[in-house]
This record gives sequence, C-alpha cells and structure tokens, in this order.
Amino acid sequence: MRLAGTTGPRPLRGGGPHCARRLLAALRCLPLLLPGLATAANLDGSQLSVVWGVPFAGLLLSIALMPLLVPHLWHHHFGKITAAWAFAFLLPFAALFGAGLAGSTVLHALVAEYIPFVILLTALFTVSGGIHIHGNLHGSPGLNTAILAIGAVLASFMGTTGASMLLIRPLIRANDNRRHRAHVVVFFIFIVSNAGGSLTPLGDPPLFLGFIKGVDFFWTLSHIFPETLFLVGSLLLGFYFLDRWYYHHREEVAAQDPTPDSPALRFDGARNFWLLGAIMGLVLMSGLWKSPVQFDLFGTVVGLPGLVRDLGLVLVTLLSLRITPASVHEDNEFSWAPMQEVAKLFAGIFLTIVPVIAMLQAGSAGPFGAVIAAVTRPDGQPDPAAYFWATGFLSSFLDNAPTYLVFFNTAGGDPQVLMTTMAPTLAAISAGAVFMGANTYIGNAPNLMVKAIAEQRGVPMPSFFGYMAWSGCVLLPLFLVMTWLWFL
Repeated sequence: MRLAGTTGPRPLRGGGPHCARRLLAALRCLPLLLPGLATAANLDGSQLSVVWGVPFAGLLLSIALMPLLVPHLWHHHFGKITAAWAFAFLLPFAALFGAGLAGSTVLHALVAEYIPFVILLTALFTVSGGIHIHGNLHGSPGLNTAILAIGAVLASFMGTTGASMLLIRPLIRANDNRRHRAHVVVFFIFIVSNAGGSLTPLGDPPLFLGFIKGVDFFWTLSHIFPETLFLVGSLLLGFYFLDRWYYHHREEVAAQDPTPDSPALRFDGARNFWLLGAIMGLVLMSGLWKSPVQFDLFGTVVGLPGLVRDLGLVLVTLLSLRITPASVHEDNEFSWAPMQEVAKLFAGIFLTIVPVIAMLQAGSAGPFGAVIAAVTRPDGQPDPAAYFWATGFLSSFLDNAPTYLVFFNTAGGDPQVLMTTMAPTLAAISAGAVFMGANTYIGNAPNLMVKAIAEQRGVPMPSFFGYMAWSGCVLLPLFLVMTWLWFL
C-alpha cells in the first residue's frame, strides 16, 4: 500500500498485485540473504549498554524539537531523518551481533507490531475521512459541550484519530463567527483526541499495542472506566463554564456567520459508518477468536485471527476508497500527508525501541535498573502511582504508543500477570499513556493533526509552550486528584 505523496484515493488503487509480488519475493529471499534468520537467539538486554538507546532517544528528540527549531528541514526531510536514526541502530547492531539476529529483530518488529498498528490507523483514517458532516451549526456553549461529549464516546470506538478527523471541521465551522475559538480546539484535543479513547483498543494506539501483546479487548473498559468518567466529566464541566464566560463576557460574535446556513445536517459518505462497524468487528474478532492455526515467518509467529483481521482491515480501507465520492474527500480536504508522516515516524520508532525494550525486560540486572527501582516500592512491589506519572510524563513528550510499550515491558511484559495480580499497575500504565498524551502537541498523533487543521481554518492556536500552559493549568490538577483517588 502506498501512502506517501498522494492527495486523493486514486493512487492507492493501482499497483497492489505488483507490491504483493515484490513482498513475497523479498520474503522468499530472506533465508538466502540472512542464513541465521530463523534460528537467531533472543536479544539479552542485560548484556547491552545504554548507548544502544541513543538512536531511540535521538529520534524522539528529533520529533519533539526539530519542528520547532528547523521546521522547513523537518517537514521536507522527516522521512530521511527517521531512516538515519533507524540505520544508526541497525548497522552497528548487525555488525556486532550478526545479520541473523538483526534480520529477525527487524522482521519481528515489522510483522508482530508495526504492520498491524499502521494497518489499523490507516483503516480508521481512511474511513473517517470518507464521512463529511454537511451543514452549519451555531457554536453556543451547550452545543460545543455536546459535540465534545459525543466525540469522547466515539473516540473509544472509532479511534481518537477517526473521531478527531470526523468532528474537528464541523466544530470549527460552528464557531467560525466567534472571536475566541482556540480554547474550543484545545479542549477538543484534551477530550476527543486523547481522554475519550481510553476504553477499548480501538481508541488509542497504546491500547491497541497492548491488545496485540495479549491484553483482553474489554480489560481497560472494566478497569479504568471510573478514571475516564472523572477526567472527561471534569473537562466537559470546566469547558462549559469557560466557554460560557467567553460567549457572554468576552465574545464578539460576527454579525454575519461566514458559513451559510443549510436546511438540515446530513452525512455525506454515510456508508462509511458501516465500514467503521466492520473495523470494530474485525478487531473484536481477533481478540475473541482463539485458533490453533499459526504461521512461523522466520521465527515470528503470526496467528490466524490476527492475519484475518489485518487482511480484513486492508479490504475495508480499499472498499472505503472505492465507495466514497471524490466530492466528499474534497470537502474534507482529505490528504495522505498526516498518515504518511505517522507511518514513517513509527517505522523508525518500532525499530529503534527494540534494544530499549530488551534492556527494560532485563529488569534490575539490566542497564535500566534505576528505572525499575524508581517505579518499585521498598517491598519489591510495583508502585502504580509511579508508573502512572512516569508513563504519563514520557507520553507527554515522546509519543504515548512507544512509551506504553516501554513501561508494559518494564512491568514484566506478561499480559496474563498484568491483567490479574498486577492489574493496578497495568491500569496506571494505560491511564498515563492515554490521558497524559494530551499534555503536549507531540504526545499523540491526532494532537498535531487537529492543530494543523485548525490553523489552516484560521484558528489562532497556542504555541507549543502556550499549549503546555493550558494543559498545566487544566490537566495536571486533575491528574493529581486521580493519583490520590486511584493509584496510591
């Protein structure tokens, strides 16, 4: 599937069989190129130096700082920069540990984690981009709060990316006759792009990675629902009174609404709602269906349910492109650029994070023993409050999906143990990754997408540090209360 450099659906429709043939040919050649691939030993993190974490840290710092310091260079060459960090890990790794272990490491990262992750994001991005809410609403405090509440519910079922892309444009149109609009988008990012996606693996990428690792589909719904209800409810209540104050005391409403009224709201491309249901069904199926059928791809085991899910998601994506009128994509200003950026960046992240995860899995015997000690109580038990804040702090600046993986593995990486005897720890990791991804623009992929769309539509959004001032004043006090109520 070709995601880069396209502005509409047509380029994706061609070349599929050729790409599939190339992929199969490459896989057939792997045993010849890397003879030790199938028998490569597991990576022992206790034998690694923290220097192996430099490419991962360098890539994440590049994502955080280069858009601010050298925006032109980053936006035109982020793919090359990501590839450079990936090769900074892979080439020395292959030279020291052999091509077999390097090849099996790359293949496992791609097949077991990266490809399912990107396929799901692409499906949600494509299907939600095929739905256009046609019409004009008037952005009163009550209406804005209702849209945010609807988005919070939708986010756990169509993903924070899908819900954000579906609702941000109608919300901006509804408020385009108001002078003060930035706070509306900021709270949209807090609620719809982050907190609302905490209840299912469909909601946010960290939870989907946990689902791939073996966490039950409904586990987060049953374990962090009170925390989600508290956070989303508090944000909605605070937003309503803030927006009401702006609306009645500081608002200069334009005499004429820039968006013409229409007789009624309607959904163009509404058939894509059925495809959203299909995505939910495929993900749920892959978690509930237990099949003994497995395929060993040079040491990486691929289960039949996961394979069926991913193939089904690809078909859903192609079907959405086929049935969605071009006018809907034009109205939504649909572009592959956001998905292209996410796919390239996460390819580098999933590769460079490999040695970091191996070192964390080594526990106190590994080079990150101090991290283990920081999240462990004196009696040797994990400290949920420390996991919540450590996961949340890194999720704020290093993207919440890889951060979730890091602390999932720090806590042992066994989903059955984490879901039972260590349930408070897994709840803290899940809540920290999802909720605190809202602390900065770079904490979660939809944050930057929403900011870009808002600025494109003329909303004067806060700067990077201006946004952090909002999150520091609004979110951090709520996180402190949550810590006291649930994680101490």
